[in-house]
Amino acid sequence: MTDRSRADRQTPRAANHPLRVLVVSHGHPSFSLGGAEIASYNLHKGLNRIDGVGSRYLARVGHPVARHGATALLSLRQKQGEILYHADEYDHFLLSNRNTEEIERDFLRVVRDLRPDVVHFHHFIGLGLECLYAVRQALPETLIIVTFHEFLSICHHHGQMVKTGGAKLCNRASPADCNACFPDISPARFLRREHFVRGLLDVADHFVSPSRFLVERYVDWGLDASRFTVIENGLDIAEPAPPRPLPAGGRRCRFAYFGQITSFKGVDVLLDAVGRIPEAVWGEDAQLMIFGGNLERQPKPFQEKIEALIERAGPRVRFYGAYQNSEMPRLMRSIDWTIIPSIWWENSPIVIQESFFHGRPLISSNIGGMAEKITDGVDGLHFRVGSSEDLVDRMVEALTDETLWERLRARITRPIDYEECARRHLDLYNAVAAERAATRATAAVPSAAARSA
Repeated sequence: MTDRSRADRQTPRAANHPLRVLVVSHGHPSFSLGGAEIASYNLHKGLNRIDGVGSRYLARVGHPVARHGATALLSLRQKQGEILYHADEYDHFLLSNRNTEEIERDFLRVVRDLRPDVVHFHHFIGLGLECLYAVRQALPETLIIVTFHEFLSICHHHGQMVKTGGAKLCNRASPADCNACFPDISPARFLRREHFVRGLLDVADHFVSPSRFLVERYVDWGLDASRFTVIENGLDIAEPAPPRPLPAGGRRCRFAYFGQITSFKGVDVLLDAVGRIPEAVWGEDAQLMIFGGNLERQPKPFQEKIEALIERAGPRVRFYGAYQNSEMPRLMRSIDWTIIPSIWWENSPIVIQESFFHGRPLISSNIGGMAEKITDGVDGLHFRVGSSEDLVDRMVEALTDETLWERLRARITRPIDYEECARRHLDLYNAVAAERAATRATAAVPSAAARSA
């Protein structure tokens, strides 16, 4: 794993044209407002703010967005330089696009027309790993960069590395272990999946991860550590929200959860904890504010569990529904603490960066990318993953220690913005291009023995 410096400014382009980058995303923020979509779009915007760099953005869309006739390429009045590519024939097991004909015809039409110096894949869900191979075949000299956002290449269970049938964390994938989670899929088929996925990933020149934890998992799976660089995703926020005004004698007692309401996100753990805090500690001023949706799409038993926990928590909890990313500065004005109770490893939840940008300490599970980015007792608090009892202790600490919030807030490091993120990526592109050029130059020089012969 490498951390690239700015010392080497060699660029992967000819001297007579700007660096051309094509950022490829599995979704467009206009249709799918996930962390990976926001990260890829912010990179695209940031690259276009750098002199001598031009970025285009290709995003996959699918149902319910209707395609246009016989082509997978769409025009839905997106901004200049943004392209939509319709793809629905996706094999979730192999991360594969069955419609290779449209990749060859429509996806490569864009690639060949733009002739980018760098194609940066910010995921391949819905698009298929075949897109990497298609770019390599069509433009052999183009750099291919892949950013990982979770463990989907390793884990068939939604890329979460959590065992099926419960909440037990998975520490290392193998065909036998994966078969234990999915008995109807043989170990031999999982082995074929691993070879297929890893073989197509090997087409890429370099990998990016927002966390070191995720890199370690992929290296353990078999990818080369020297082909990874850690670059945090950049934020596009103008100004931090000021601290919530407190009434005379008030305390920092407003907690918030931001995100989807799914079994992996640990909302049940959080609701259980809130219901257990003694009334004398909770008081009449404390509040848990939940900003998120999609509960109606979850399995019925999980919905019923959440509804029962909400009923027990009573007025301590208020649901505000789904939100847009642009609303975050306003929402942050009304809270003091952000809680991330996920029961899976996470990688780099954007809410961590957003909370730190706005000066809000976090309380999080003590695993994965959460534990890497939030330092216990420095800029936030950890609790044992899945333990509502331990979360109760941390929340009680937050409610009763009058100086804790200010101490943690004072030690928060503001995350990078999207322009700095783009500059770090540009340094990476230059460094990878220089390494490839040096390797080829070395291979082209005949050895002394060969010359004398």
